[in-house]
Amino acid sequence: MPAYDHWQKSSHCAQGNSCIHVATDTGGGIRITESADPTGAALRTTPGAWAALVRALKEGYHQD
Repeated sequence: MPAYDHWQKSSHCAQGNSCIHVATDTGGGIRITESADPTGAALRTTPGAWAALVRALKEGYHQD
C-alpha cells in the first residue's frame, strides 16, 4: 500500500481481500485504494467531495 498516514479500512469490509482503505495525504487530500491490489492506483479527492460521497452513500443505504 502507498505510504500515507494512517490508512483506515472501511467498517463495512467483510473478511475478504476487497476492502476500501482511506487516508489523508500531506497536501490535505483524501486517498482511496483497494486492499485487493495494494500496489495499484490510489485515487485522490478533496475532503469536501469525500464527505459528499459518504453522506450520499449513507442516505441511500438501506439494510434489509
